[in-house]
Amino acid sequence: MARILIVDDDAGFSESLAETVASLGHEVLIAKSGKQGLVFLERHKLDAIFLDFRLPDMSGINMLRAIKRKPDSNPPVIMLTAYSSVDNTIEAMKLGAFEHLAKPVERQTIESILRSALTMHGMTPRYTAVPHEDQFIARSECMRGVAKLIGRAAGSSATVLITGETGSGKEIVARALHQHSARALHSFVAVNCAAIPQELLESELFGHVRGAFTGAITNRAGIFRQANGGTLLLDEIGDMSGNLQAKLLRVLAEGMIVPLGAEQPLPVDVRLLAATHRDLGQLVAEGKFRQDLFYRLNVINIHVPPLRERRDDIPALAEYFIAQACDPPKVLSAEARKTLEMHSWPGNVRELRNVIERATVLSRGSMIEVKDLGLADPVAPIASPTMTGASHHLPVALAQLEETMIKTALAEAGGNRAETARRLGIRRQLLYAKMRYYGIES
Repeated sequence: MARILIVDDDAGFSESLAETVASLGHEVLIAKSGKQGLVFLERHKLDAIFLDFRLPDMSGINMLRAIKRKPDSNPPVIMLTAYSSVDNTIEAMKLGAFEHLAKPVERQTIESILRSALTMHGMTPRYTAVPHEDQFIARSECMRGVAKLIGRAAGSSATVLITGETGSGKEIVARALHQHSARALHSFVAVNCAAIPQELLESELFGHVRGAFTGAITNRAGIFRQANGGTLLLDEIGDMSGNLQAKLLRVLAEGMIVPLGAEQPLPVDVRLLAATHRDLGQLVAEGKFRQDLFYRLNVINIHVPPLRERRDDIPALAEYFIAQACDPPKVLSAEARKTLEMHSWPGNVRELRNVIERATVLSRGSMIEVKDLGLADPVAPIASPTMTGASHHLPVALAQLEETMIKTALAEAGGNRAETARRLGIRRQLLYAKMRYYGIES
């Protein structure tokens, strides 16, 4: 039997939670304030703590800091909040919270999290909070999971590989990692490896000395040195040439760069983040990306889900973009909000931002209507094959489903067959063969 402390001034919730925890066979203590909770911590050996973010005398974050300052007592802390935000999620995970749950919490979740907390004792170290701008918006469960990963990774110096579709928000994740890290007071530099010609990228990254090549009339520091002490994001790293991959691997291994034309290496202190929409594992298998560099980059992987898989985020993102685009902010009509939620968003968050910016300009008055969005009708969901007649025959039913999936993916990708093949997880040659078989035109 474990001794569990619940710190929450909401009597109804804390009593309900206490009943659930007690029914699992544990002893329960209830504190209605942070001060009372700290007294329990001094007087009792606690095995886990449920801690609310909002307390009458102090914030849950401040109490969490106080708990972590006690070296002789470090029970796993499960944070609770009825007002979930990216900031409090990241901050809690940075400070070493075992988990962060949004109220109300189901019994099954409580049982699962508590079991894990009581059997796992590895805690995330404590780090100093750094002020930052809140640009990272997460209301969906999957993006709250991303926020938790950011919190756990923020204080580390480990390399992070951020993956996700184009426009899904990989750079926002990278900025959040930087803003919540000990390097937040230093530079954050982002460079798109696909946007710079490969023959110039080496000079951009590592710098050059005067006379290194035709046109090099002065010394150039380079991006690594610009980011010294801070964080460097190499976006679209899957497009980097093999020669540069080898040099980047050396930088990661030695912490030294050699500017073009220089003889002596220079030390750099940079936390490296990499981002890509491509499957680096597949590129490694095809011999287009170095396996040793892939392992160096993929120490921690954070995958950013596409917008169509986190529809709970769409209204909040839309309102955020509206507030950025006009003052005073306009309001989405109920129909416009529903249209945004139903759209497939092949361009992800970037497409949503563009749609909102256009709508704020084109809309008349203070209300944004459906016609202002300029979106086509949402793609109908994939229907299950009807179980009548020949569809009872499994091969026929599977063929019907396959044809429907291909048509839907083509529509969502705007007829782009390469993108369609990627969405379906098949090679383009197979997609072309299937389209010919079913008589589908893009």
